[in-house]
Amino acid sequence: MTGPDPTPPGPRPLAWLDTHACARTEAGLRRRLSPRPAGPAGGPALDLAGNDYLGLSADPRVVAGATEALRTWGAGATGSRLVTGSTALHAELEAELAAFCGHDDALVFSSGYTANLGVVTALTGPGALIVSDAAAHASLVDACRLSRARVVVVPHADVDAVDAALAARTETRALVVTDSVGSADGDLAPLAALHRVCRARGAVLLADEAHGLGVRGPGGRGLLAETGLAGADDVVATVTLSKALGSQGGAVLGPAAVTAHLVDSARSFIFDTGLAPAATGAALAALRVLASEPERAADVLRVAGALAAACDAAVPVSAVVPVVLGEPGPAVAAAAACLRRGLRVGCFRPPSVPPGTSRLRLTARAGLTGAQLSFATGVLAEVLADARTGAPA
Repeated sequence: MTGPDPTPPGPRPLAWLDTHACARTEAGLRRRLSPRPAGPAGGPALDLAGNDYLGLSADPRVVAGATEALRTWGAGATGSRLVTGSTALHAELEAELAAFCGHDDALVFSSGYTANLGVVTALTGPGALIVSDAAAHASLVDACRLSRARVVVVPHADVDAVDAALAARTETRALVVTDSVGSADGDLAPLAALHRVCRARGAVLLADEAHGLGVRGPGGRGLLAETGLAGADDVVATVTLSKALGSQGGAVLGPAAVTAHLVDSARSFIFDTGLAPAATGAALAALRVLASEPERAADVLRVAGALAAACDAAVPVSAVVPVVLGEPGPAVAAAAACLRRGLRVGCFRPPSVPPGTSRLRLTARAGLTGAQLSFATGVLAEVLADARTGAPA
C-alpha cells in the first residue's frame, strides 16, 4: 500500500475550460441540453423547432415500419456495412431512395454528417481542389478540413467566385460543395448556374439536400430534381433521413461509380456501424408515404408562408423561416417567451450563424391544423412585438 503522492500539485490541466465557460456565459452563448417531454412532436408545446417537416416522425405507418424492422432484424445493425451491417432492408431503402430522387444509385450512412464526411473525403484528397460555399453546413466544413485537399471558401451563393476559383486551379480534380437549401436562412442555392460553371470547368457539383428533400422539387424530390440536375453524371447529392423523413441516418446519391468508390474508400462508411434496422425501416416507410402523398411538400411551404407573415419576415422558399433579432440575448429571451406560451421555436446563435444575426429559426411542418397555426402565429406576433420594442418578454 502506498502513501500520498508527495509531489506538490501542479496547475489543473483543464482549468482553461472554466475560463471558456465564463466567457460563453457573458456573451450569451452558453448552451445547455433541454430534454423534451415524451409524446409526438415534443409533448404539450407546439413544435416549430424540429426538422420534422412532413410530420412523419410519429406517423403510425412510419412507427410501424420501425417496429417491424426491429422485430425482424433486431435492435442494432451488429457491425459495419461491409461485415454484418448491411441487410436486405438497407438495399431496399437505397434502391427506392435513388429512384425517388432521380439518381442512379444511393448508399446509406449512419447519419447525414457521416455521409458528407465520407463523400467529400473520398472524392478529393491531396492534389484535388474543393470550392466550398461560405455558408455550408458544419458537416461539409469538417469534411473539407479532413479531406487534405486544397480548399477555397467563396462568398455565399457567389457563382462568379466559384468560376474564378475553378479557372485558377492547377489541380486535375475539383469538387464544388454547397447546401441546396440553407439550414439557417432557408434560401435556395443557384444550382443551375453552379452546374453550368462546374461543367464548363470539369468539376463535380455536390449538393447537400438535407433541407431540400421532402420540401422542394416535384413531390418533394429535392432541389436537384426541381432544376433538372438529378441523375447528371457530374452531380452528387447527400440527404439526411432525419428531417423530412422523420427517422435517422443519411445517404449519398449519384452515379453508381461514385457509390461503388465510397464502399471501397469512404472511412465514415467502412469503419462505422451500419444504420440501425429500426431507423432504416422508418425511413423507408416515410419515403413511401411521401411518394403516395406528394401534397405534403406543398403544405410545408403553405405553413411556412403563414409563419413568415406573422413575423413580418420575407416570403420563405423552404421550410425554414429565419427571424433575425441581432444579439444572442434578445433571441434567447424571445425563444423562452414562446416556450412559456406553449410554442417551441429554434434559437440560432454564433457559431451557428454570423455574429449580429442571432435569430429565431422557425420550421414549418405539414399537417398543422388551422387552430394550431392560428395559435402559433398569435404567439409569434405577440412575442416579436415585445422583442422589437424592447419590452419584457
